[in-house]
Amino acid sequence: MSEQRSTHPRHPSTDRGFFGHPRGLYVCFLTELWERFSFYGMRALLIFYLTEHFLFGDDKAFLIYGAYSAMVYVMPVIGGMLADRYLGSRKAVTYGAVLLVIGHFGMAFEGPPATVNDEGVARDPLFLEIFYLSLAFIITGVGFLKANISTLVGALYGANDPRRDGGFTLFYMGINIGAFLASILCGWLGQTYGWAYGFGLAGVGMLFGLVVFLRGQPHLSNLAEPPSPHRLKEKLLGPADREWLIYGGGLIGVLIIWKLVQHQEMVGNALLGFGGLMLVVVVAYAFIKCEQVERHRMFVASTLIAFSVLFWALFEQAGSSLNLFADRSVDRVVAGYEIPASVFQSLNAFFIFMLAPLFAALWGWLAARKREPSVPVKFALALAQVGLGFLVLVFGAQNTPDGTPTPLIWLVLIYLLHTTGELCLSPVGLSMITKLSVSRVVGMMMGVWFLASAGANFIASQIARLTGADRQADQLLDPGAALATTLEVYTQVGWLAVAVAVFLLIISPLLHRGMHGVS
Repeated sequence: MSEQRSTHPRHPSTDRGFFGHPRGLYVCFLTELWERFSFYGMRALLIFYLTEHFLFGDDKAFLIYGAYSAMVYVMPVIGGMLADRYLGSRKAVTYGAVLLVIGHFGMAFEGPPATVNDEGVARDPLFLEIFYLSLAFIITGVGFLKANISTLVGALYGANDPRRDGGFTLFYMGINIGAFLASILCGWLGQTYGWAYGFGLAGVGMLFGLVVFLRGQPHLSNLAEPPSPHRLKEKLLGPADREWLIYGGGLIGVLIIWKLVQHQEMVGNALLGFGGLMLVVVVAYAFIKCEQVERHRMFVASTLIAFSVLFWALFEQAGSSLNLFADRSVDRVVAGYEIPASVFQSLNAFFIFMLAPLFAALWGWLAARKREPSVPVKFALALAQVGLGFLVLVFGAQNTPDGTPTPLIWLVLIYLLHTTGELCLSPVGLSMITKLSVSRVVGMMMGVWFLASAGANFIASQIARLTGADRQADQLLDPGAALATTLEVYTQVGWLAVAVAVFLLIISPLLHRGMHGVS
């Protein structure tokens, strides 16, 4: 008689079925891989879709891109709150994935390209509305999924499980695998064979992620469940319980964002007002509710968040102005084949694969010798590198003969320097928030971190607008003047970042003392 295997999933604390980790990590790993595949695949094409299919001018295209990317970072704050209070992370991720599938497949309905006539640019109004609505579904879907999938990974491990850090490292690799493959496959398909193919592949990727997550539910059972299941099932409006009202509220949110993304300046004003309010709240809380040590740590955390805004505002040029620079001003011919500009969005993920283990080993080696840089110094190094990246690109472009495209190596170098800067700031940023924030308001401070990232993305669009070129349809009127304008802006922001990095380096001992022993 053959041995009968139990179909009941093992408890995560004893499950080692995925490289020594719980099988639930495999589910989260693939779900996030495909979600990032869809997100970065769409991101790689978006600025080209706006300028080449809908024939928006550079200025308007950068505004739309900035409003979209800013709201992508705002919505996880709301999605995280709803999951913490009502839905639980598992239900929130499922709902977010469904919205993302709808949004990404909606992007594949490109419709007829815009045309130029005597009255200006004519765009099909139906497909333009489908485009904006698809963006709204994606923004809302990311809001429910982005923060909560990480919470779900954390729930797989006990408080003292030594596998936790390794599990998050594997999860982070899934993010970058998805980003790397998406920029190559979706970017190449979209710019070579048609937008519908690139966006459609992104949608297929998200559908794979949803299927993996649903099929993997047995490995996630009893994890990240609703905090109060009875409250979630409480009838509030006729037969509709709280859970279904939240889902309905999500759809109402889609409709609101659908309109907001069409009025981009409103997004910027809302971020400015809400950001100022949050700053007042944090400062007031630090003065009124905190003891001296807590107050100092809160001020250090807030200061570093402010410096991070400049870093991300420059780093996020990758999807907007730097993407167009690669398309218009870089020699992308390799071995006789011209590589689509969107494919170079994969360089950041590639360099993370290559360099993240080296940086982790470097920090450990320096820590063992008590020479590891403090968090403020790492932030300063990040700012210096993001600034130097622009200055290196400008140097390469200005030393290229007139009328000759900038050699590809200079584009590769800016992505390399930006990635090394990211590795100095991004991995320590969220950790810094959890360590320096008063335990009573960690959630609020995490929200401030995401809000700062949202503000940075909108500021990024304003910087990109400064590089905008005059076009007629999809042709530059004066390529030489356009290149000169872009290089002038990149020079200014490059030196600004270096100057701010030097200033932060000077005050870093003061900030380090304000951390009161937190490393």
